[in-house]
Amino acid sequence: MTKPNYIKIAKIASSVQIDELKKINKTFNKSFIQAINAISNCKGKIIFTGQGKSGKIGASASSTMSSFGIPSFFVHPSEVPHGESGALQRKDILIIISYSGNTPELQSVISHANRFGIKIIGCSSNKTSALLKHSDVKILLPKVREVGPTGMVPTSSTTLTLLYFNCLAVALMDKIKFSKDKFKNFHPGGSIGKNLLSCSQIMLKGNKLPLIDYKSNTLKAIQIISKKKLGLGIIVKNKLAVGIVTDGDIRRGAKKFSKKDKINTLMTKEPLYINESASAHKGLSIMSNNLITSLLVSSDKDYKRKKNYFKPVGVLHVHALLKFI
Repeated sequence: MTKPNYIKIAKIASSVQIDELKKINKTFNKSFIQAINAISNCKGKIIFTGQGKSGKIGASASSTMSSFGIPSFFVHPSEVPHGESGALQRKDILIIISYSGNTPELQSVISHANRFGIKIIGCSSNKTSALLKHSDVKILLPKVREVGPTGMVPTSSTTLTLLYFNCLAVALMDKIKFSKDKFKNFHPGGSIGKNLLSCSQIMLKGNKLPLIDYKSNTLKAIQIISKKKLGLGIIVKNKLAVGIVTDGDIRRGAKKFSKKDKINTLMTKEPLYINESASAHKGLSIMSNNLITSLLVSSDKDYKRKKNYFKPVGVLHVHALLKFI
């Protein structure tokens, strides 16, 4: 008996599904635009429902929408007649997924939505199905060839449906002007959100900044540096940063200068800095490459001024960075 070549079987299954997925382009039509407009203009929630594998796709699509700020959740169709119907309100939009469009479990959901005037976006491959007949926006998916020994188990059809809603989600992101900054707000604890943290979200600012006047003597500078506990002082002249001095600079210069000498004689001119909207990862990279533990932060407006002088709005410290990254 010949041993089955499972890799060959998998490659054939993959090839068939890839070919079938190309049919998705037929669905990007007037109904696609109607769905985008309906969802983006919705004043309530976007509620997905579906039975079996269609339900799992609906749950995934709902989670994707929630991830970029569109209030959405999944309701199992069998739960609607037993109390969950209260979650559906007139201002909501109900997205029903059913490849056949005639799944019996969906009838009560469709009836409830029609009774209370809840807009339905129906997604099916059956043009004459009960679902599309009662839908306000009719998404007609192309019929596809399923893979496998019987050609009956949902494979290509589920992949295509998931692809459709992923494409819909991308179009919606563009419609609502979704950005990295907005993503951070919705994912503050996730690894992606942390990677997108900006300097302004982590930097020390306000009265935590060790600002030292350009004309101050070394003693005064030491007092400020010790009080702020960052190991450095920002030398400012007319509120603009003109230099930086570290406690190491002071120790190294202690034998040459008295405490009455001006601190500007010890400072490093034109210190490295970064703008507040830059990523915290970029700030860490600059510190690592220059073997420093702190980095000054300017406003975006002041960044890279011709004279390289700027008003310091914060300090990015490596200890604070390591708590987040």
